[in-house]
Amino acid sequence: MRRILLALTLSLALLLAGAVPVMAQDHEQVEIINWWTAGGEEEALMALFDVFEDQYPDFDPVSSAVAGGAGTDAKAVMITRLVGGNPPDSFQVHGGAELFYSYVDPGFMEPVTDLMEDWGVKDAFNPEILDMVRGDDGEIYSVPLNVHRSNVMWYNKGMLEEHGLEAPETVDEMFEVFEALEQEDITPLALGDVNRWPTLHLFENLMLATMGPEDYNAVWDGEIGLDHEGVREALEMLDQAMDYINPDHAALEWQGAAELLIEEEAAFTVMGDWAEGFFRAQDWEPAEDYGWTTVPETEGNYMVITDTFGLPEGAPNPEGAEAWMRTVASQEGQDAFNPVKGSIPARMDAEEDRYSLYLQEAMEDFESDTLSPSIAHGSAAPEDMVADMEDILNEFVADRDIDHTFNRLQQSAMEHLQ
Repeated sequence: MRRILLALTLSLALLLAGAVPVMAQDHEQVEIINWWTAGGEEEALMALFDVFEDQYPDFDPVSSAVAGGAGTDAKAVMITRLVGGNPPDSFQVHGGAELFYSYVDPGFMEPVTDLMEDWGVKDAFNPEILDMVRGDDGEIYSVPLNVHRSNVMWYNKGMLEEHGLEAPETVDEMFEVFEALEQEDITPLALGDVNRWPTLHLFENLMLATMGPEDYNAVWDGEIGLDHEGVREALEMLDQAMDYINPDHAALEWQGAAELLIEEEAAFTVMGDWAEGFFRAQDWEPAEDYGWTTVPETEGNYMVITDTFGLPEGAPNPEGAEAWMRTVASQEGQDAFNPVKGSIPARMDAEEDRYSLYLQEAMEDFESDTLSPSIAHGSAAPEDMVADMEDILNEFVADRDIDHTFNRLQQSAMEHLQ
């Protein structure tokens, strides 16, 4: 298989320079920046590359992968390269606020509306997902590849069955189950927040539970502020949850927290459904080894994230980038990638029998649930506010000061959402 994987374990200077090793090749390279390096993620990208190579044999995909969950490090590299006039051919970006505040508004992106119309694929996409990549000017600026769900609670089925426990449906039930597990010397809730964003990920789902989707969504529409009492209630829940997490949380990434479930060292974790791809990559079987439920009191709501790929201004190989995006937009590409990644397709014509039991259920929920944008994964808020909230909440994990944190969150919203 013609493929070049560039593991970006280079020095910071090399990253900032945007340098990519020069290799001999018989085909044109298409450099694609992404952050998919965990179990299930890289395998999914390779499946998509297979489709790309079959559809466009004159191009070689180059994965410039920058490790780090939620793409924090990859985004820093991407902005540096764009500002420096050294863009890749295409790059991974979350649809929603991240795409527009960080890339479209500063003028770094070419619209792709005409391309999608020429390919005849625009009508195949879910309209609400297309809205996450459509600007105020009506132009589409990136091609959605998938849809992830943030508000999922995963659990070790065997551990719960052994102790006669069931997955909770309400917040009160959740803490009752946590307490029962604690009494058995089992870590109830696995968290890995060395990269900071998993605490925000947990908190955004508690906000959805306490505020409800109408008020939660109204924050990001500029209709209400973070002085909402539901935000305080979410902080109180987060404070209570901290009594039940693994003591080494600050040393683990999200994959490490998920691994605790596999090793039977913890019972639950709250993570997006990319965790499903990770579990299956570790040979864990859905509905046998692991189970899932929505985060308590968020049933009927879908905290949505979409990974997309666009065309940066000045891409060195625009023809290769357009070919890549056409593969991303194709049914074949989406049905190759998403079953492995643990996500559902952004298109509405998937071959559902290729997807796991969990993903088939997610497809059904997505059709009927109320959609809400993720804070931690770029859908809801500008990147500066996301980083600010990560800092605020990780300080909260250390000092557990609800009043101070509540006030700081309001200040952050006033600064970044004006």
